Amino acid sequence: MKFKSFFGLVLPLLCLFSCESQQPSAPNFVFILVDDLGWADLACYGSEFYETPNIDKLAAQGMRFTQAYAASPVCSPTRASILTGKYPSRLNITDWIPGDDPQNRSLLGPNDLDALPLEEVTMAEMLKSKGYKTFFAGKWHLGDEGFFPEDQGFDINIGGYHKGSPVSYYAPYHNPKLKDGPEGEYLSDRLVDESIQFLNAHKEAPFLLYLSFYNVHTPIQANRKHVEHFKQKAERLPDIGEAGYRVEGDGLTKLRQDNYAYASMVAAMDENVGRLMAHLDQLGLSENTVVIFTSDNGGLSTLEKNRKAPTSNEPLRAGKGWCFEGGIRVPLIVKGPNIPAKATSEVPVISIDYLNTMAELAGIDQEKIPSNDGESLVPLLHQKGNWNREAVYFHYPHYHGSAWKPGSAVRKGDLMYIDFLDEQKAALYNLKNDPSETNDLLEENPEKAQELKGILAKFHKETHSKLPSVNPNFRKE
Repeated sequence: MKFKSFFGLVLPLLCLFSCESQQPSAPNFVFILVDDLGWADLACYGSEFYETPNIDKLAAQGMRFTQAYAASPVCSPTRASILTGKYPSRLNITDWIPGDDPQNRSLLGPNDLDALPLEEVTMAEMLKSKGYKTFFAGKWHLGDEGFFPEDQGFDINIGGYHKGSPVSYYAPYHNPKLKDGPEGEYLSDRLVDESIQFLNAHKEAPFLLYLSFYNVHTPIQANRKHVEHFKQKAERLPDIGEAGYRVEGDGLTKLRQDNYAYASMVAAMDENVGRLMAHLDQLGLSENTVVIFTSDNGGLSTLEKNRKAPTSNEPLRAGKGWCFEGGIRVPLIVKGPNIPAKATSEVPVISIDYLNTMAELAGIDQEKIPSNDGESLVPLLHQKGNWNREAVYFHYPHYHGSAWKPGSAVRKGDLMYIDFLDEQKAALYNLKNDPSETNDLLEENPEKAQELKGILAKFHKETHSKLPSVNPNFRKE
């Protein structure tokens, strides 16, 4: 009886410890955000001019989304949406910070915030509550002193401050949050060096490494290591002159990828993604690390005042700043445990979805997840479970240097409805049949357009969207 009693006590304990030891540890997260990287700027998304072997390899190791969206066609609103899981209109951050609302147009853009409010719970704060170490490197652009990454849940901040573009991609950087390296040091190299140091110091603990490249935002400054290769490549292309551009409203859209300086910046970014992935392998962390790679908006392909943009998003229409596909559709690659290799998803997803995805993967209790607008991508990533969403929304009620004028859009199923507020008109496109958005179906399908208009109006009401107002001082020339 004594032996039976002893084993009756010990065996359940042994089972408990054994079961606990077999439980997978909380996954690490590496979130890579590239600034202004277009949907077509990667070889694995169809580029024939840019070369991205490391990101192509990442895509082959995980799931590539073909219809992923940024929550805004410009940077700060999307960056806020990623961190909080909320639509930009709900956050009242609807323009790049601080924005540039002109006073001589027919509408006045609404006043929005110049910083992500501290009361918002970010993904970093959420993961810290679960014991994660949190690291940020690169572009922030979500507020000035007092609203930096270290004020929003990140233990370490390397290079993140209020400006949206670097003074230089080569040291000296003139960045108050990044100590200058030796003259000639390249910014993306440095950010990944710092990221590698973080991995070395925190490889035992679950971590969030948020790498926010300044590449490939302007200034377009050639990477010295890669530029000659792409210059020679560009010189072999036929001269197409003005046929390489199309009029888009008051702007010009670039139709071919051939800017060798921009290509060298893409290559430098890709090289550094490869360095980071290789170091995860070296440390034995890859098997339990979720890597999310995406962009904050479409590529800069369209500019007003006859300026020439650096990249092309063809076959998608327009680019950064526009609520056409070229301005909001972005690359998205996710690699990690239980995510099949060489997988693709054509389901429309959006940047508000990352917070809930990471929360589910980290095992965070539902009541501890901050209220938000997103959905978890886990059913798609693991290819099981239900996925059901009515629509995705875009609200950019400001003028932009890309020649965009205030407007909003909603995608439901294959249909995209765009409301051009300045011109008081709308358009309707079937993206499955017409991804280039050249065939406006509004007159053919007035009932469907009216339905989507109502859905968009409901979204505005629920998220307290601010709309532009009539400019009383505007005088049409």
